[in-house]
Parts: sequence; C-alpha cells; structure tokens
Amino acid sequence: MLEIKHKKTQTILAEFDCESLEGRKMSGARLRGAYLAGANLAGADLINSDLRDADLQNANLRGAMLNGAYLEGANLVHADLTDANLTDAHLHHADLQEATLHNANLRYAQLREAILCQADLTGADLSMADLRADLHEAKLMRADLRAADLTGANLRCANLQEADMTGAKLASAQLAGANVFGMIDVQGHRVSNPQPVKPRKRAKPIHPWWKFWARA
Repeated sequence: MLEIKHKKTQTILAEFDCESLEGRKMSGARLRGAYLAGANLAGADLINSDLRDADLQNANLRGAMLNGAYLEGANLVHADLTDANLTDAHLHHADLQEATLHNANLRYAQLREAILCQADLTGADLSMADLRADLHEAKLMRADLRAADLTGANLRCANLQEADMTGAKLASAQLAGANVFGMIDVQGHRVSNPQPVKPRKRAKPIHPWWKFWARA
C-alpha cells in the first residue's frame, strides 16, 4: 500500500495498492499540498489533477501526462519533466529552478510569475504560453516560442539559440546578455549576426540651474 500525504499536516490524500507511482493512472486526483519530493512519477497520468502547492522537487516526471493540471505554487526544483505533456497546465508562481524540460509540451501553459531560472527547456514547445516569468539563464535552445507572451519577462543571460520567437510578445522583456544567435525573431527573420544586448545605463540626474548658482 502506497500513501500520499500532505506535506505539512501528514493527512493521507490518496492510497494506492502498489509499490510505485510510475505509469499510474491518477487523472483528476486531488493532491493539493502533497509531499511527492523525489517520487517516481514517470509516465504517470495526472491529467487535470490538482497539485497546487505540492512538493515535487527532484521528482521523476519524465513523459508524465500533466495536461490541464493545476500546479500553482508547486515546488518543481530539479524535477525531471523530459518529454512531459503540460499542455494548458496551470503553473502560476510555480518554482521550476534548474528543472529539466527537454522536449516538453507546454503549449498554452500558464506560467505567469513562475521561476524558471537555469531551467533546461531545450526543444520545448512553449507556443502560445504565458511566459511572463523569470527565465534568467534558462536554456531555450531550439524552443518553440511562437506567439508566446513574454511581456516583461526576465531573459537575462538566457540561451535562445535557434529558438523560434515568431509572433511572440516581448514588450519590456529583459534580454541583457542573452544568446540569440540563430534565433528567429518576432517578425520571422533569423538572427545571423546579433549585436550584444547591453543593460541600459542610468541617465545622469539633471539638476536645476539654481543649484549650481547657489554653489557658486
């Protein structure tokens, strides 16, 4: 018998007559606040499940089906989500620092204010996703970012080599230090000779003339 408990109260949220959750069918499961750190959930069916505030750090979620899952505020630090399906998943405020999302499907995913610092999203499908998030030093090589909303996103020092940004929203996005070689820009043009993006210098304050007059 395998029990899933709440991370704080230790209340039993679910029980399964098995020794592993790998490949387990748990669609629609109510696992809010569950303690699943380091759990093997590879290939598990978690479609439309409630995993809000769950502790999933270091969890194995390779190939897991998380379509439409609710993961707001979840801890996914160092989690392995390679080839996982997160289409239309809700990941507001989720912590995905240094998580692995190779070739993951995140179409239409909601990632507003999520933390994706140093996350590996190589080859991931992020088309039409809400990525108004912290992507500092994230790896986005060959990622599909078509029509994604990156308004105000932190992309400082991110690797965007060969990523497709066609139609993406980049207003107020921070791109200082980002690697954009070979990237397809928002207008559909490939960047072949990128100019380094430097942080803006603060303008010197303009003092009223009477202050200089008073000094004299």
